[in-house]
Amino acid sequence: MDCSHVFEFKVKRLIVVFTLFLAFFSVTPAAFAQVDTAQVTEDSHAQPEAEKKFDIGKFALHHIADSHSWHVIGHTYIDLPVILYTKAGVVNFSSADFNHDDEGKVVVERKGQRFVKMHEKIYYASDVANEHGQFLSLDEKHHASNERPLDLSITKNVCTLILSMIILLVVFINVANGYKKRKGKSPKGLQSWMEPIILFVRDDIAKPNLGHKYERFMPYLLTVFFFIWFNNMLGLIPFLPGGANLTGNIAVTMILAIATFCLTVFNGNKYYWKHIFMPDVPWWMYVVMVPVELFGIFTKPIALMIRLFANITAGHILVLSLICLVFVFNSLYIAPVSIAFAVFIGAIELLVAFIQAFIFTILSALFIGMAIEEHH
Repeated sequence: MDCSHVFEFKVKRLIVVFTLFLAFFSVTPAAFAQVDTAQVTEDSHAQPEAEKKFDIGKFALHHIADSHSWHVIGHTYIDLPVILYTKAGVVNFSSADFNHDDEGKVVVERKGQRFVKMHEKIYYASDVANEHGQFLSLDEKHHASNERPLDLSITKNVCTLILSMIILLVVFINVANGYKKRKGKSPKGLQSWMEPIILFVRDDIAKPNLGHKYERFMPYLLTVFFFIWFNNMLGLIPFLPGGANLTGNIAVTMILAIATFCLTVFNGNKYYWKHIFMPDVPWWMYVVMVPVELFGIFTKPIALMIRLFANITAGHILVLSLICLVFVFNSLYIAPVSIAFAVFIGAIELLVAFIQAFIFTILSALFIGMAIEEHH
């Protein structure tokens, strides 16, 4: 376990250093602010081609963000349903109605309301049109509104979540049936592939941290481990059914962290709560120690949430940034170096996909184990 922690720390440091270096020189503040940074505008045609610069930041952030359509290949997309809760009630239509526009130029009208899409977010369009007859949503010059309806759409991340659930169900139902049919016999087929990993989670994660109560929490630990691992692997596939950044979405990692938090809090025994509210320190230190211990209850799941989100997102940004070096330097001579580095980091990402699932699961087991540990 110590070796895994050391290696994971080195990998994380490498990813963070490369990402910060590339982001410092390439990502514009406008990209992070998510304001209108369209690369091609009406006025840009007057500028020389040599002055146009490829925006790595905008490209990378666009590809790791959620989307209302699922890119297949080339100009082929799977259009997903858009479901909005608006002032006039529920509105639904296909994302194809936006014609894959992400700059607020295409207006969709439903139930007397106008909608535009910018940076994969849907806004109410302004009632004031510009000189081209286009309704804008974020342009202050035309007094456009930045008010948004409640977006309940089935996006790319939602589809990936459903897909990963189906994969998990198919895999584990198949394995469970294998154990029933071949009881007392050696594993075979998919069962033989999954059994070593399941035993790894049981023997190296659950038992050392949870002791004799490990069986009670094994379903959760196995679910979390394989959910994170499978989705990390799907995120590394650049084409359908992959391409989504589900575990790099902070909302998803937040729900996983909340699940660990709830299991920790609701299973905490009297010794766990005594350590928090009545620590073994002089009474006059309670004023300091009790708030610190209470604060620590919340910082643990927050650290879990941010750790998984940051590592997966940083890895995707780094790979995309390395690939984009060809366009930044505008030269094919840099292509071999760019591709070589991207393949190298991609190979590391395969290892990181497993390590991050392992780290999240073992820390969850550790936090739960601290809550249920008996007093000696």
